[in-house]
Amino acid sequence: MLSNFFVALGGVVPLFCLMAVGVFVKRSRLLSEEELLHMNRMVFRVFFFFMMFYNIYISDPGTAFQPLLMLFGAGGVLLTALVFTGVVCRIEPDNARRGPMIQAVFRGNYVLMGIPLVSNIFGDAAIAVPTMMIAVIVPLYNVLGVLVLETFRGGRFDLLPILRSVLMNPMILGAIAGALCRLVQLPIPAPVLKPVAQIAAATTPVALIILGASFHGGSYQAHLRQLVFSVASRLVIVPAIVLPLAIALGFRNVELVTLIAVFATPCAVAGFAMAQQMQADAELAGNCVVYSSALACFTIFGWVFLLKMLEFF
Repeated sequence: MLSNFFVALGGVVPLFCLMAVGVFVKRSRLLSEEELLHMNRMVFRVFFFFMMFYNIYISDPGTAFQPLLMLFGAGGVLLTALVFTGVVCRIEPDNARRGPMIQAVFRGNYVLMGIPLVSNIFGDAAIAVPTMMIAVIVPLYNVLGVLVLETFRGGRFDLLPILRSVLMNPMILGAIAGALCRLVQLPIPAPVLKPVAQIAAATTPVALIILGASFHGGSYQAHLRQLVFSVASRLVIVPAIVLPLAIALGFRNVELVTLIAVFATPCAVAGFAMAQQMQADAELAGNCVVYSSALACFTIFGWVFLLKMLEFF
C-alpha cells in the first residue's frame, strides 16, 4: 500500500510544485501581467510545436498509435458534452452561465497536466501515447467549446473557420510535421535534434509555472452553486463514470492513466479565454479553472492511488 501511495504522490506532486513556483513568481511580482501574457503566447506558439514534433518524431508508431484508445477518449469527451448540455439546461436558466458550465465539465487541462502525469508515473518513454491523443482531443475540445458557447450566445456556428484555426494550432502543426518526418524517415542531425529535445523538455515546466502565475481568485458568491456543480462534475462525477467503463473495456497501464489525464484533470485555462471572447460569464469560467486546479491535487491523487491499489496499472 505504501508503494502505491508513493507512486500516486510521485505522479501528482511535481505538477503542483511547478504551479506553486508560478504562484511565488506572481506574488513576488517578478513578471507583470503583460509579460506573462507574452510568455504564455511564446509557450503556446513555439514550445508546444517542438514538444509535439519531438515526441512524435522519436516515438514508435506501433506503440504510440492506439486507435481504440483515441476512439474511446474522443467518444467519451463528446458524450460528456452532450449529456451535461442536457443536465445544465435543466438546472441553469441563464445562457451566459450555461456555456462555461458545460465547457468546464468536458474540457480538461489535458496538455499541461496530462502528459506530465503519465511521464511522472511511467517515465518519458511512455509519453508517446498521451502525445498522440492530443491530435484527437485538442481539436475536439476546440470545436465543442466554440459550438457550446456560440449556441448559448445565440450566435451562428461556422465550422470551416473553426477547422482552419484548429489546423493552424501549433500543437497540431507540430504533430503533423513530426509524423511526416517519421513517415519518410527523415534523418535529423544530432546538433539540430538536441536543441529541439531541450525545448520539448522545457515545455511542461515552463507552461505549469506560467499557469500558476496566471491564476486570479475572484468572487464566487454570486455563482457558488454553478461553481460547485461544474468543479465536482469535472473532478469527481465524470471520471467516476468514464474510468470504470474504460477498465471494463480492458484499458490498463499507460492507456488508463492517459484516460485519467483526459477525464480527471482540472478545467482548461483556454475555457476562460474563450468565455471572455464570446460574451459568456467569464468570472464563472475563471473560477472553475482556479478552484478545479487547486482541488485537483487531491482528486487526481485519489484516482491514481485508487486505481494503483486495485492493480489496474
